[in-house]
Amino acid sequence: MSQELTGWSRTAPTRATVTTPTTPDGLAATVDDAPERGVIARGLGRSYGDAAQNAGGAVADATGVRRLLAFDGLTGLVTAESGLSFDDLLRVVVPQGWFVPVSPGTRYVTVGGAIAADIHGKNHHRDGSFAQHVRSLRLRTAVGIVEIGPDQDPELFWATAGGMGLTGVILDATFALQPIPSSRLLVDTERTTDLEDALDRMSRGDDGYHYSVAWIDLVATGAAMGRSVLTRGDFAPVDALPERERDEPLAYDPSVRLVAPPWVPNLALNRWSVRAFNEVWYRRQPHHRTGEVQAIPPFFHPLDFVKGWNRIYGDRGFLQWQMVVPFGAEDTLRRSVEALSGEGRPSFLAVLKRFGAGDPGPLSFPMPGWTLALDIPAGDASLAPLLDRLDREVADAGGRIYLAKDSRLDPALLPVMYPRLDEWREVRARVDPDGILQSDLARRLGLL
Repeated sequence: MSQELTGWSRTAPTRATVTTPTTPDGLAATVDDAPERGVIARGLGRSYGDAAQNAGGAVADATGVRRLLAFDGLTGLVTAESGLSFDDLLRVVVPQGWFVPVSPGTRYVTVGGAIAADIHGKNHHRDGSFAQHVRSLRLRTAVGIVEIGPDQDPELFWATAGGMGLTGVILDATFALQPIPSSRLLVDTERTTDLEDALDRMSRGDDGYHYSVAWIDLVATGAAMGRSVLTRGDFAPVDALPERERDEPLAYDPSVRLVAPPWVPNLALNRWSVRAFNEVWYRRQPHHRTGEVQAIPPFFHPLDFVKGWNRIYGDRGFLQWQMVVPFGAEDTLRRSVEALSGEGRPSFLAVLKRFGAGDPGPLSFPMPGWTLALDIPAGDASLAPLLDRLDREVADAGGRIYLAKDSRLDPALLPVMYPRLDEWREVRARVDPDGILQSDLARRLGLL
């Protein structure tokens, strides 16, 4: 069926023939049946840009192939089909004392998408990215089905981790979960006065927590530039829970509370409304609070409480810009925050995290350093030159842009940001010599 598709940012729609197979064999067959413009797999569409679009070609909707094939409640080892969502997985495993090893800011991501984007979370400084917890996976390449892993064709495995679906269609994967004593977290919250204060506190204190993230006010200027709300925590032992919750320490309720309206004016989010929101949000946070008990959904996936929250940006959609710069390049981070704050860009969803060691994936995004991610409404003609300039500064500092969030990077910067790009291309050519795996992202950036 011909269908118009966008990423989660709701920009740059293109049309493709979408199929929704319901078996692994059917999903694998989409590679054989690919038209001239190729095929790309798609999960729940939470890549912000055009990674799961394929204009004029085919898109294989993998969400119909979503069985939990095996779950060992003693070891936490899971085998799941690629279309299984974290949402469905967590409903099964949390009540049995397990959590995903890495969670992004939404539970509406599939297992296949988590590997293809090599997702990261609030615990990267401790646990790395998702692919580092994968034991093996089955991949339908253009030349056949292969089983790969860190110890079995590791070159292809790591080319697939972060490879944005361009090495093949993931059919299923086996990965390790994390044991948890309860479904609650003990959370410490503190306000920082500015960016320097946030960087200092995270540098000194993050290693003492499993999870850490800072919401950063990108509208504040002057002495308050980069002021943040730092939230860090760990899963709570049962005896730390309120007495009324100890009888069901693994209770889990991920209910959606609200639904975004179907239409929002394009100017609803502007520098004045966001400035007011940020001021209220910052002031209502405690200067310092320790040991607050929070459930999994508000700590990890707060935006999932609002179904269709991406509609609040209006019909023009929005851009998400996420960069990472290595430790030692804090000046580049400061200049980025200063430039965005100085122009009053209306972003109320801006987060700062501290990354640990990266993994061997040539296109994997994380590296040891600082990552800043923010949402900005689309449609402002002056936005592109600003982000282009910041991209160049990030590249010059040895940093990169996250491909799962990108929708507008200059292709000339790609090999600078990802210096092992040719290595990735060689591995891909081995398993897809005729270029059957295609996407709008791949063509736009000249990946292939």
